[in-house]
Amino acid sequence: MFISENNVLIVKHQYETLRIEGWGRNALRVRSTLYPSFTDHDWALSEKVSSPETRVEISEKTAVITNGRLSARVNPQGVIAFYKDGELLLREYFRNYEGTLTKESRCLKYINREYTPYIGGDYRIVQIFDSDPHEKIFGMGQYQQANTDLKGCILDLEQRNSQVTVPFMISSKGYGFLWNNPSVGRASFGMNITEFTAEAVKQLDYWLTAADTPKELIENYTAVSGRAPQFPEDMMGLWQCKLRYRTQQEVLETARACKEHNVPVDVIVIDFFHWPYQGDWRFDETYWPDPKAMVDELHGMGIKVCVSVWPSVDKKSENFAEMYERGLLIRTERGGAQTYDYQGDCVEIDVTNPEASDYLYQKVKKNYLDLGIDMVWLDNAEPDFVKYDFDHYRYHIGPALSCSAIYPQYYSRAIYDNQVRDGKEKPVNLLRSGWAGSQKYGNVIWSGDVPSTFESFRDQLQCGINMGLAGIPWWTTDIGGFMTDDCNDPRFHQLLIRWYEFAVFTAVLRMHGERGPIDIKPLDDRDFGGGYLHTGHSNELWSYGEENFRIMRKYLDLRLSMHDYIASLYREASENGSPLLRAMFYEFPDDEKCWNLYDQYMFGPEYLVAPILYEDTFERDVYLPAGRWEDIRDHKIYEGQQTVHAEAPIDSIPVFRKI
Repeated sequence: MFISENNVLIVKHQYETLRIEGWGRNALRVRSTLYPSFTDHDWALSEKVSSPETRVEISEKTAVITNGRLSARVNPQGVIAFYKDGELLLREYFRNYEGTLTKESRCLKYINREYTPYIGGDYRIVQIFDSDPHEKIFGMGQYQQANTDLKGCILDLEQRNSQVTVPFMISSKGYGFLWNNPSVGRASFGMNITEFTAEAVKQLDYWLTAADTPKELIENYTAVSGRAPQFPEDMMGLWQCKLRYRTQQEVLETARACKEHNVPVDVIVIDFFHWPYQGDWRFDETYWPDPKAMVDELHGMGIKVCVSVWPSVDKKSENFAEMYERGLLIRTERGGAQTYDYQGDCVEIDVTNPEASDYLYQKVKKNYLDLGIDMVWLDNAEPDFVKYDFDHYRYHIGPALSCSAIYPQYYSRAIYDNQVRDGKEKPVNLLRSGWAGSQKYGNVIWSGDVPSTFESFRDQLQCGINMGLAGIPWWTTDIGGFMTDDCNDPRFHQLLIRWYEFAVFTAVLRMHGERGPIDIKPLDDRDFGGGYLHTGHSNELWSYGEENFRIMRKYLDLRLSMHDYIASLYREASENGSPLLRAMFYEFPDDEKCWNLYDQYMFGPEYLVAPILYEDTFERDVYLPAGRWEDIRDHKIYEGQQTVHAEAPIDSIPVFRKI
């Protein structure tokens, strides 16, 4: 049965209610449920937008809803086909006796939306679409793999350390698709079918938009999911960090050394275990006797201060008993309460509970922000569990299977929303994970604890491209990778330099990493026996020898000289959602070659960057699209639509500016 209600199309078929409505520019939201009514969760669709162009037309056997250039045609069985300007974009997969939109009849008994019930609870929902084997698919967040084009890939919709699920994709066919479910699940982009699975939900929910270019798709998507706020211009230079500055004195000595070496630093980062126990959310007074004085001195040098905050609460923490009694921690479904076991018996805070979120913020405000700390580093934001057994955990808003993917967004909002409420201008926080719409909450998302290898380095370029195409514009990495066996190894130095040269052309330039070998004496017995929790070797620009320092200092000068340009890219991210690091086809959608180039990228609309992604490589080919291009190193001019062979000695990578 077809029903038109205030330009919303409702289809009732057997026990299912299907609701399709205009939601933004050239976009439709689709929801389906077997319950009597829909939930009030909008999830990633946080921006309320009108769709005055929406209209519904109903005939005896077909209903059509149109919003601008996008329309959905529905048959009596509730099977949907989507069209852009009258041409088929995407159709739900259906092989059953009742027939498809083309009136075929099949005996396979596959249906487009399959609900598998849990006794007394939610449903496992599988949504299937016909697959176009010729389309290319991008976005979906950050997966540590070689594939940039996701066609043929299977992606777990789970948050893990270095894996960030952001379930928005764009297709080369000219549509964008949001799987608007924070449930644990899976996305399969097969050659025969495209399939999305949500493991435990009350309803199906997805959103689709149509446009001619990836830039327009991102603009449409971020109009309904939110855009990044304005980024502070005094944080666009170097962020200095390592594992870990253990004391107030070490931080101040490092900052003073940066001044002595003429290395301007915008942000210095104080990493983990500056606290007595996880969940104390305060400085250990033994090693940080006067953090306010430390912050004041750093501010006097023009340096902002970022401090690490973890969601884990050790049972030895001064806050554990109260939080446990008040029900502010993540629950387990069976066995003991422990959810995390790194250097302690821990349970993580349930930030989906507003009371817990406020509790965390009040501790952070009192012990950090009120001292002048400028921003927090929300680490382990997935959250990182003992084991990723999502059926074992439960949040305030439901079982982890139903909502775990959105945890990092709630985690960041516990700080960001309260900072905004308290009147802070342009809050920015560093985060290890995110979900659809996280760009709205001042998140700099970095790619997690990745190894220090060229293979991993190559993966990071893919991650950056796809995070940008999933609507996350503020993305970065640990320069040189996080896990380094021997920071004195010349092979690591080569990797570090190549990674640094790349990072100059990303949203945030941040030195960080665990620089082995582990041979530095712990401070005392509270340093957990001198095991993993050491300080790590030095990680400042001058720590790797005079020649490497020269190269990194040269590239820092280049970064600083681009300040106005980088500021314009951040403004564009706020205005239309464009990422800073862009796939080639984002700027050149009509150039077929650009849809197949994934080892070079655009840094905004002007700079084409060709990083060196392999060891002992000192030259490479670079494709220049239409236009005129200047090599920023020797200022030689090239005509576009050709591949040039560029030299790449260790102290430079090919970068061409469009003129």
